[in-house]
Amino acid sequence: MKHISLLVPIGTKLHSIDTPYHAFQEVNEILKANDKEPAFMVQFVGLSKSIVLNDGLYTVHINQLISDIDKTDLIIIPPVRGNLKEAIALNQKFIPWIIKQYKSGAEVASLCVGAFLLAATGLLKGKHCSTHWKAADDFRKTFPDVDLVVDKIITDEHGIYSSGGALSSSNLILYIIEKYVGRDAAVYCSKIFQVDIERESQSPFIIFKGQKDHNDDVVKNAQEFIENNFKEKITVDQISDRFGVGRRTFERRFKAATYNSVIEYMQRVKIEAAKKQLELGRKTINEVMFGVGYTDTKAFREVFKKITGMSPIDYRNKYNKGIAA
Repeated sequence: MKHISLLVPIGTKLHSIDTPYHAFQEVNEILKANDKEPAFMVQFVGLSKSIVLNDGLYTVHINQLISDIDKTDLIIIPPVRGNLKEAIALNQKFIPWIIKQYKSGAEVASLCVGAFLLAATGLLKGKHCSTHWKAADDFRKTFPDVDLVVDKIITDEHGIYSSGGALSSSNLILYIIEKYVGRDAAVYCSKIFQVDIERESQSPFIIFKGQKDHNDDVVKNAQEFIENNFKEKITVDQISDRFGVGRRTFERRFKAATYNSVIEYMQRVKIEAAKKQLELGRKTINEVMFGVGYTDTKAFREVFKKITGMSPIDYRNKYNKGIAA
């Protein structure tokens, strides 16, 4: 039987711990119905005997304090709300315990922005990690030594797991259930909780907003220029010349400030505009393509799929109710 320590950090929300708890319990019920032993012992683990959640609406009674647990098999770190640096500080006492358990053989999984608390342990240094796409820029700035793969829903590396944002965390729980118990149990749970078990990317859900929380005014001006002129055919040389910076220096500064190359930034701005048109309008794919500055159908489709994980027509059919009807 796997011992699962489901952390209840200060500042988490009830659904963040309730959903994984019930998923593991559902597996136990399946096994029990088939005259098999339960696979999981799931416990709420915290820093105090009770934790107030959701601005005082709920109180969770903790099964065990971290000081009472000598060994566990899997630690699950749910997301916390609000200022993430403050949340890490409030939950600082979890960190040495997580490190100790991992070094003693436990696996560790973060859900959504629970990745911030996991990364604060240092265990993610040099490893891949995912989190909610909306928190990606803050994560990169806070933990530059972690390889953030924000398009991925699940990462699995050396006994450390992470998941994408919000409800996509359920995909990681299914992944763990499949790894520990088997495919049948994971498929059953996916049907019970109505979660698409095969979803691997959160790219279709990402809304691109250029990272502007930096102090490089030249790059900020260049970002605004790109965003205001995305329909035009602009080259990197033209932009660097416009702002009086050598191309190589400009590209280096742009990447350091925005986490995107200049070309990637221009592509993302164009594709974000295309996505909005496909979601809300009734234009053809070619009309949308020309409207955002592409003239090559093949190039447009390749870039669109690279960024969103879907073809333009599949994206339109998924999100445009008027077209789908």
